[in-house]
Amino acid sequence: QVHLVESGGGLVQPEGSLRLSCAAPGYSLDIYSIAWFRQAPGKEREGVSCVGSTNENAYYADAVKGRFTVSRDNAKNTIYLQMSSLKPEDTAVYYCAADLYCSWNGGDFGSWGQGTQVTVSS
Repeated sequence: QVHLVESGGGLVQPEGSLRLSCAAPGYSLDIYSIAWFRQAPGKEREGVSCVGSTNENAYYADAVKGRFTVSRDNAKNTIYLQMSSLKPEDTAVYYCAADLYCSWNGGDFGSWGQGTQVTVSS
């Protein structure tokens, strides 16, 4: 398992932006695909985005397509989720997860971070 740490969450107004980061202190993420999931109160966890071990393959849920961008900087061992045009329905705890391949099934990921809260509200 890889110890993942998310950061960058917070309170933002609708149409605002946030950038989440996912890092693994002391561990290389080069070979891993990294996914972002989110879970809102009373709702099931849902996949948001996933990036393969290089930046060539990135995937997005329909709900965030065109508004969120996932990227990775392997030199910094960090994966980013740039979120723009945020909506109140984007409010959730956001988690990053690591495994060898991208998937929308959270059960396929063996390593998870602790989550970071994103709240979109005026």
